[in-house]
Amino acid sequence: MTLTVVEPATGRAMAEIPEATPEDVDRAVERAGSAFRAWRDVAPSDRARLLLRLADAIEAELEDLAVLEARNAGHPIASARGEIGMVAATFRYFAGGVERHLGDTIPVAGGVAMTFREPLGVVGLITPWNFPLPIASWKLAPALAAGNCAILKPAELTPLSAIELERIALEAGIPEGVLQVLAGPGPTVGQRLVEHPGVAKIAFTGSTRVGAGIQRAAAGTIKRVTLELGGKSANVVFADADLEAAAAAAPGAVFDNAGQDCCARSRILVQRSAVDRFLELLEPAVQAFTVGDPLGADVAMGPLISAAHRDRVASFVPDDAPVAFRGTAPEGDGFWFPPTVLCPVDPASPAAREEIFGPVVAVVPFDDEADAIAKANDSIYGLSGSIWTRDGGKALRVARRIESGVLSINSNSSVRVSTPFGGFKQSGIGRELGPHAMEAYSELKTVYYATGA
Repeated sequence: MTLTVVEPATGRAMAEIPEATPEDVDRAVERAGSAFRAWRDVAPSDRARLLLRLADAIEAELEDLAVLEARNAGHPIASARGEIGMVAATFRYFAGGVERHLGDTIPVAGGVAMTFREPLGVVGLITPWNFPLPIASWKLAPALAAGNCAILKPAELTPLSAIELERIALEAGIPEGVLQVLAGPGPTVGQRLVEHPGVAKIAFTGSTRVGAGIQRAAAGTIKRVTLELGGKSANVVFADADLEAAAAAAPGAVFDNAGQDCCARSRILVQRSAVDRFLELLEPAVQAFTVGDPLGADVAMGPLISAAHRDRVASFVPDDAPVAFRGTAPEGDGFWFPPTVLCPVDPASPAAREEIFGPVVAVVPFDDEADAIAKANDSIYGLSGSIWTRDGGKALRVARRIESGVLSINSNSSVRVSTPFGGFKQSGIGRELGPHAMEAYSELKTVYYATGA
């Protein structure tokens, strides 16, 4: 059996690769279990050195990986280069954490208690198609740094960069069996990983629906689970904000990666008195958001990932939708969709409540601070978001009350290697990145040493 990998910008096949099976999962778990016994005992300084070599090797192949990611995932080449740079930075960051993965000493009656961070063993990592290699690195780097062995199942639509990463890791000196990649469907390969008794943890990024199924299936073996799921993030713009800056930044906040981003600010909540002026400023910014060949210069947005996904996105913009204005997109081959702004939008409508995962944004007015908070929180999700205002006190009041894991003030930035990332409510469980990520890939062991006094 093989998987056909399609290039979204052309709609044509770009590769045929072997399709993994549940039996391949069983063999991979056995190899990882054997490799774990040696990998966990590698001296921390040596494990850090190997991860740094891997980071250097990724940087050495940055351009080839970026082109591969641009073609397979449809990312503009400039974005893809930045993303591969982040992958190298992620491995480098967690290499620095290997020797700082510390326990505690706790004085107790009759002796002393010590805590140790122990690796879990074999972990299964299931990653999405929207940011294939960056999200894989968010899981792989802390997992390997903590002493685990990892089996990575990339999305069937975008497996090519993960396959290359396995090769690069082996060439950089990561021992065989420590990092394995299995490309195959979620219902077979992913399901077997989740149910396999030899897998100690599952880390998943994807839809809330699939995440709920993984959590149910993982309960059978009491697996540790980290879930980074959907989002419907709010971009809250107050009338006292720098409207020019907010409008200029808004297209990138939702149309980056063609809106295929769980952090996309796909709800723009604008204070009612500023709506008209904000839309005046937003329209030219949207028109200037260039859509085209991901390998072309000065392209801001590429295609959607597939024809089926394009049809789903289009279903949120029927003929009678309140389209305020659109950008442009190529015609012909490829899975193209223009950046689209909807206004006025009923806050109860699907476009304002459901995760579209495409280049469509709903503009919703609000009256005052309390109304902004209520509308921002009126969602099953709570992953990311932004607040635009010149009033520092207001910014912090609103930030403390919005139910979201990551918020930016006068910015649309969501992700940094050195800060925790994850969501509230149905946006997931646990945190990735930052100084605490390795804790999610370890168990805390307490050892009591009796001193006789």
